[in-house]
Amino acid sequence: MKRDATILVTGGTGFLGSYLLRQLLASGYTNIRATRRVDSRMDLVADIRDRIEWVDTDVLDVVGLYDAMSSVDALYHCAAVVSFDPRDKRRMYRVNVEGTAHVVNAALEAGVGKMVFVSSIAAIGRVKGREKVTEDLKWDGSKLNSAYARSKYLAEKEVWRGIGEGLNAVIINPAVILGSGRWQEGPAKLFLEVYRGLRFYPVGSTGFVDVRDVADLMIRMMASDVSGRRFIANGANVTYRQAFADIAAALGVSPPAVPFVAPLRALAWRVEWLRTRLFGGTPLITRETMRTSMHRFYYDNTLSREVFQFRYRPFEETVRETAEKFLLSQADDFRHYPLEIGS
Repeated sequence: MKRDATILVTGGTGFLGSYLLRQLLASGYTNIRATRRVDSRMDLVADIRDRIEWVDTDVLDVVGLYDAMSSVDALYHCAAVVSFDPRDKRRMYRVNVEGTAHVVNAALEAGVGKMVFVSSIAAIGRVKGREKVTEDLKWDGSKLNSAYARSKYLAEKEVWRGIGEGLNAVIINPAVILGSGRWQEGPAKLFLEVYRGLRFYPVGSTGFVDVRDVADLMIRMMASDVSGRRFIANGANVTYRQAFADIAAALGVSPPAVPFVAPLRALAWRVEWLRTRLFGGTPLITRETMRTSMHRFYYDNTLSREVFQFRYRPFEETVRETAEKFLLSQADDFRHYPLEIGS
């Protein structure tokens, strides 16, 4: 893709979107625009905001989307609601499913050259008794699949519908994305909770991936001739116990030492539910996340490594560098320190 190609990123002020913008700039792209809501926080892009053309719209604004996609060569659709809080279910379905349908329709109408859609490993589906997850796994209506998972699965169906109508698109399914971001939300919140003295750990496992690897892989997907396929982006499959222990070691604190056994699981999500109702905030654990985190899943990254000749950063490196930024942030009134981007 030419360095002066017109690029549009939805969700550019979010966690992944902000790193994608940095990676695009570091790669030499010069004509980048990104969507933002009128009330979007700009803290994650404060140092690069003047190098981006910002469009004040969102994925539910059909007219605004059509205007934003004028003359766009490359579209990265990152905008989404990631939540396991039942209170967010309606909004999540609107943004993730209806919003993606609007994006697909606008891209088809505008004749966008190619789209990379950010999905999730959750959208592939989880089946009890089958630990290994590949791109070919068929969706199953299991209780292990959260409302978020279902919303991303339905969003993917909109993308596949667009592909059937002639849209040049590829799908990336990231594992749990780690990196320096807003410490009070998303996976970055794990660092905050471990730092504060988190005592319990789930007994299952999942996949983790560096946010910079996801951004890098997305750019490679866009530049390739690959279309109409999905790819798991996963750096490492790690137990929650080991992940929390590595985070604790990098932060210089004691790791969680008590496993969530059945009686604790039933109590924990209820206590967290009550806490957020009384004091506000987002829950660290919910009934859905508790159910999923008790199982072990292995996410196979073979396809992404082989097709794009890609090498993922080691999990320990991501944890160490993220912990360093977390400690800097704590000492500087929660100022955002992003992970360094390679050229």
